[in-house]
Amino acid sequence: MKTFRRLSKSKVGTGILVLFLLLILASFAIADISNLSQGGGSLPQNTLAKVGDAELTAADLDTAMQRRLAQVRQQNPQATYADLAGDFDAIVNALIQERTLWAYARKHGFTVSKKLVDAEIVKIPGVRGLDGRFSEQAYRAFLAQERLTDAQVRREIETSLLQRLIITPVAASVRIAPGIARPYADASLEQRSGSLALLPFAAFTGGAAPTTAELQTFYRQNVARYTVPERRTFRLARITNDQLGNVAATDGEIAAYYQQNQATFGGAEKRVISRATLPDQAAVAAIAQRAKAGGTFAAAAAPAGFSAADVSVGPVTRAELVTRAGEAVAAQVFSAPAGTVVGPVQSSTGFDVIKVESIQTAAGRSLADARAEIAAQLTAEKRKNAIADLVGKIEDSLADGRTFEEVATANRLPVLVTPALTRAGAAFDQPDFKLPPEYAAVPGASFDIGADDEPVVEPLPNDGGYVLVDVAEVIPAAPAPLARIQDQVRTDFIAKRAQDRANAAASAILQQVAQGRSLAEAVAAAGVSGVKPPEAVELRRGALAQFAQQGQDVPPPLRILFTLAPGKAQRAAGPSGIYLVKLDRVVPGNAASNPQLIAGEVTNLQRSAGEELALQWLAAAQKELGVSRNEDAIRAARSRILGGGAQAE
Repeated sequence: MKTFRRLSKSKVGTGILVLFLLLILASFAIADISNLSQGGGSLPQNTLAKVGDAELTAADLDTAMQRRLAQVRQQNPQATYADLAGDFDAIVNALIQERTLWAYARKHGFTVSKKLVDAEIVKIPGVRGLDGRFSEQAYRAFLAQERLTDAQVRREIETSLLQRLIITPVAASVRIAPGIARPYADASLEQRSGSLALLPFAAFTGGAAPTTAELQTFYRQNVARYTVPERRTFRLARITNDQLGNVAATDGEIAAYYQQNQATFGGAEKRVISRATLPDQAAVAAIAQRAKAGGTFAAAAAPAGFSAADVSVGPVTRAELVTRAGEAVAAQVFSAPAGTVVGPVQSSTGFDVIKVESIQTAAGRSLADARAEIAAQLTAEKRKNAIADLVGKIEDSLADGRTFEEVATANRLPVLVTPALTRAGAAFDQPDFKLPPEYAAVPGASFDIGADDEPVVEPLPNDGGYVLVDVAEVIPAAPAPLARIQDQVRTDFIAKRAQDRANAAASAILQQVAQGRSLAEAVAAAGVSGVKPPEAVELRRGALAQFAQQGQDVPPPLRILFTLAPGKAQRAAGPSGIYLVKLDRVVPGNAASNPQLIAGEVTNLQRSAGEELALQWLAAAQKELGVSRNEDAIRAARSRILGGGAQAE
């Protein structure tokens, strides 16, 4: 588990971790394939599923769940495996789909070359040396720091490339006729009118003060709400540049770096390019033909499923383009004048078509001009390497049996002992305690360390160094004493009583509406002080999409408005009260005069149809290969992991 916590928070590790997460998350959309045999009796106990000759083991699932938990904890440090219950089946299916991809590629001789994988590895920032180029030593240091093996990194990169080269072209070939999209465009213009009332909880808070007996009963009935989660006391020893002494770039190193990077400091021509890559030469030729006919490159590539962001590369040097696409492509691009469309030409990733948008001429700098920049870069790199060496030394000392105190003293590390903290970093016994900002993520990231486990080194955010973490004490979860939280329980009791009263009033109002009274008449008849008359509401269905575009949920009363039949009413719970919604009228939409809206629906449907086509491709591949699931083993894994059985490494 420590491996993936570090990887998820490390800048250099993000590029590797995201390959897996994109594979899993993208697969959620197509994770409902059901044409799997439900047997598994012949599979080994630790094999959850088998696709062709590719197996999914319990250890594979453990790794995936650990990574998913690390991702969730970036947003919610208190998350546990129990919070992943809704993701479990989707992750299992996504992993089976990954095995489908591998087994299909092997069966049909579709291999990813080492050159392609190497090209992806060199893009990881942490694998470059002082000269800015790939360094085997830096790569090994990266693997050691992130607790990864070369085989693990290569497997994940190969999986991502297989998905890009096999699944993406399948999904990108869908075309939808405008006539099919028209009903969806019409639906988005549908307009609904009605009325909306709010019964605020504050209007129902009056009444007698709760008695001691009522509070005790409410406390017992809701004891889980008042349970203080597990807490831990940490000892933290920060590892920063202060322990390194004077680390700086020398004059010789600065001069050598300048000479080795003449392409950068001596001046290198750059070309602003747009690029599309596909494994199908004919598809690339079609893009090239459209691009040469005029218009923007993005418009020429759009029919092949590319967005403007997908094809925009920006300014690159010849060396950078060689790394990305190969020497043959770079030679043609850097010999062509601005405005030229190059391709189709075979590259290291398939077939390319590239447009030279503009040319930026070289502008060199002297050593004196570049000295400060080079010195800062080399010094930062030397300090990064030096602190990585120090971290390695500390971890070696821990592996040799040294204690937290011995390691902290030997390396002159300042130590902070925290009070008992929850996973979120709160101190129940010391509510005013605040962790230093650089340690804010430490409790959540380190809550799986046991009191008897050896200390671990965790990275700090914003290049703040590292921290050596030791768990000094573990306090199990337990209910807080009623006497200590009596004011909170009283507030919660009054709030719950108000909610019950508001719901009872809502039921009475809805009953009157069902008998034919208007919502305004029924609300007025309820006679609740503080409740305003209903307001008119009028909305098009398409407006609901704006909430999703802004990353927001559709408010419950608006969502209900578009589920009701005319004349019907329904309630919706809100954070401050109960909403009552009544639908009066529905006006069907007509998109005949809005071709842009229809075109937008065509795009949306092509995207959805592409996902469906990818699903069908996977279903066909699984049918060809044969898939077996060991349901007993999957159920056992679910119980073990979601029940807290999965332990940190």
